[in-house]
Amino acid sequence: MGRVSTTPGDDALTDDFTAQVRDAVRRLDGVAERTPLQRNARLSGLTGADVWLKREDLQVGRSYKIRGAYTTISRLDDAARSAGVVCASAGNHGQGVAYACRALQVRGRVFVPGTTPRQKRERIAVLGGDMVELVVTGDSYDEAAAAAIESARTTGATLVPAFDAPSTVAGQATVAVEILEQLGCAPDVVVLPVGGGGLLAGAGTWLRLHSPTTRLVGAEPAGAANMAAALAAGEPVELPEIDTFVDGAAVRRAGTVTYPLVRDSGAELLTVPEGQICTEMLDLYQADGVIAEPAGALATAALSGGLVSVQPGETVVCLLSGGNNDVSRYAEVVERSLVHRGLKHYFLVEFPQEPGALRRFLDEVLGPDDDIVLFEYVKRDNRETGAALTGIELGRADGLPELMARIDASPLRIQLLAPGTTAYRFLV
Repeated sequence: MGRVSTTPGDDALTDDFTAQVRDAVRRLDGVAERTPLQRNARLSGLTGADVWLKREDLQVGRSYKIRGAYTTISRLDDAARSAGVVCASAGNHGQGVAYACRALQVRGRVFVPGTTPRQKRERIAVLGGDMVELVVTGDSYDEAAAAAIESARTTGATLVPAFDAPSTVAGQATVAVEILEQLGCAPDVVVLPVGGGGLLAGAGTWLRLHSPTTRLVGAEPAGAANMAAALAAGEPVELPEIDTFVDGAAVRRAGTVTYPLVRDSGAELLTVPEGQICTEMLDLYQADGVIAEPAGALATAALSGGLVSVQPGETVVCLLSGGNNDVSRYAEVVERSLVHRGLKHYFLVEFPQEPGALRRFLDEVLGPDDDIVLFEYVKRDNRETGAALTGIELGRADGLPELMARIDASPLRIQLLAPGTTAYRFLV
């Protein structure tokens, strides 16, 4: 596809990209859903802007990934289709590939890391049926990707990239085509989630060409901000470590195809703390009746967390990019949200082994609106003392200084475990 620009002399490149996206629109007609663009009262009231959600959580496979996957596979010739396809996925791309394989009767293998939630694995199997083999390998997307590349090399199957291919980028760009058609005017701001950058590269390039006044914002999880690192370095770089909680966007390295397109799109990149993403997931569920996975809530979390500067009355579009959340993950989602909002804290309390020690802690340290949500002895120092891991949920976030003052006044030895420290990661 190459670099896309609107400067003189680059008309051929611009025309080529537009033609590829129009071709993707045609191929996806009757296959992918034309998902709703819905105004969101909660986010509009919170920001003062006119906020709209592009509901790709209602898409086939519950994410936009079907767009790129089907576009890529549908373009294969008969020989390539006979050899089959292979892909690596954190879960959503695999569902898109599985659906496309079954619809086009192409055999495929989908490699996912062990961190992929069971719900996504099951959906891949259901969507692909007997046309797809699911292979679970490695602990990260990048390890699964290496296995998929090796499988393609040894079998002759075509690798269907999750983000780093021109056909994938063109397929994801169809989201932007629909947004402009459904809105009927140029949005002031569009906020998109970023994993490997396929969506931002495709939709961002389309908006640059067809809605140049629109401000484009890419939201990355704080624990896997590969595109921001690439822009800072001037080329894709490998992150030394990533947080895989936002599994749909936990990519260690930005794509070589997507990076220059994102760079040239003029997109603003920002990072969203995982705790803010969890808070937004809960708000989407409780206030809007929307089930979103962590990566699916990235864009709206950036907005609700105040990370995207918008002006009252501006038209803002956020992509709700995925609804494949395993119900078993909600306990961790609630936990991370409470910690992020300053409502939940952990302490190591050294109790003397004598009657009334716990009662003294409850009476002298705990506030009237505070609650113990975890109490577990983790070590006996000697016969006189014993340390207990104690989780406290505050009645209000600004109550921590008062709690710490009571701790300082207490004769008990109490240590706050700060998020991110070695002790916190080990015990919590």
